[in-house]
Amino acid sequence: MPRFILAFGGAGFSHSSVYKTDCGSAAAMWLPPGVESDGDAIEVILGESIAPQRMEEIGSFYAQMDEFHPQERCWYLPLIAADPSQTGRGLGAALMKHAIQKCDEQGLPAYLESSNPRNISLYERHGFEVMGEIRTPNSPLMTPMFRPARLNFGTAA
Repeated sequence: MPRFILAFGGAGFSHSSVYKTDCGSAAAMWLPPGVESDGDAIEVILGESIAPQRMEEIGSFYAQMDEFHPQERCWYLPLIAADPSQTGRGLGAALMKHAIQKCDEQGLPAYLESSNPRNISLYERHGFEVMGEIRTPNSPLMTPMFRPARLNFGTAA
């Protein structure tokens, strides 16, 4: 799992777009526009860890993810997580607020896939809209969500 996480969102480390809460109980790995997950490494990891008979379905799942992923320049949130014992404390909301502020300062949209239906309302509160569903017969539901660009002009003093 650590190898997969690094392949999926680790490029955010070299772009200073991985954020954690002060308490260290939650983190979000964002990829800035033009930066992508390491598809080659993901393919190797999946090949090593997924039964061959499931690879076609996994391929279908990733193809659906690609179909929803915006072609325009945008910030992408491949991973966000909180210590399960710390959920409900607003840690995810704090991480989202911080990142969305950066998106707005740059006038750029944001995109994510929610793997947890309970988090959809959190993302909606931050301006994300459901685009559809990603699923295969044996996969959990993944919900792609897009947040249009908004300009943040700050407040007048």
